[in-house]
Amino acid sequence: MVLLIGNYPADQQESMQRFARMMQLGLTNAGVPTELIWPRPLLGRIRFAGGFVAKWLAYVDKFLLFPRQMRARPIVVSCHDLLAVRGALGEVEDTPASITGKVLQGWIVAGLRRATAIACASRATLRDAERLVARENGKPEILLIHHGINHPYQKQPEEIARRRLSEIPQLDPARPFVLHVGSNLRMKNREGALRIFALTKTEWNGQLVFAGQKLTPALQALGEELGVLDRVIEVAGPDNDLLEALYSCAMALLYPSRFEGFGWPIIEAQACECPVICADREPMSEVGGDAAITFDVDDEAGFARAILRLTDPAERQRWSEHGLENVRRFAAADMIAKYVELYRRLGVAA
Repeated sequence: MVLLIGNYPADQQESMQRFARMMQLGLTNAGVPTELIWPRPLLGRIRFAGGFVAKWLAYVDKFLLFPRQMRARPIVVSCHDLLAVRGALGEVEDTPASITGKVLQGWIVAGLRRATAIACASRATLRDAERLVARENGKPEILLIHHGINHPYQKQPEEIARRRLSEIPQLDPARPFVLHVGSNLRMKNREGALRIFALTKTEWNGQLVFAGQKLTPALQALGEELGVLDRVIEVAGPDNDLLEALYSCAMALLYPSRFEGFGWPIIEAQACECPVICADREPMSEVGGDAAITFDVDDEAGFARAILRLTDPAERQRWSEHGLENVRRFAAADMIAKYVELYRRLGVAA
């Protein structure tokens, strides 16, 4: 019996919730009895005391109350990234930590050191775990299990995709667009995406679609300052069908993230035959492989030139084909098979 512990629901981390459901479905289909539970928001629901207090009450839910419900062994942790830990150590500027945040990250590292095994989503996370978590006795076991694609994305027939996109009132169906998928976290570099898009405005009359969170007022002001806000479209919280339609019709995924734990949008786009332009940093370059067009994250002129190159249909087709080949490396069934092998080796699955 495998007990899966999902992410705290009040954190509203969609990617973590997707991963938990993906694991539950995959393990169940592989014949492994599985139960999925989450830390219940109890104290964390109290909001009248302000955001700071609510955040720490949520930590009480997650780290003090919830562990009392469990005494399971062995423990396997799926580690997506250690960026917050690195931020607390001053290694990552885009994820800074307060004094209390540093205390929290210390708790997290101590918890990871008590795990039986840590399955890392990328080589970059694996190296971080070996450096920051591993003890001198070689425990916990730290290994690489790449994420699989979290939904069976594929290119939609043009008629269906265009019909779905017609539900986005601001999107001009007669004009091409590039797509960014993600949040407003600094590491996602949405301000960089706006600047890159602005560099193309005199040569290309396209649109930039942000799917995920709505832009902050600061990002909207930047778009206005750059003279491109009238061509920027926001699609808040798209479901899988709408996101698949966006990937299917986009000229490219523009993904200049500074840091990632894995970078699911890269393989989601490639599965839908959407070319990918991303930062030449792990794990993005690891996930995209030779099938992604990569630049130094600060080479915004290079990103802009790549967008203009992809206005050529033949160039787009070439990168679409490369992407379809690459995404085969990240089949969900392969990921589940590696977890099943690990669980069986540890004696928690028959």
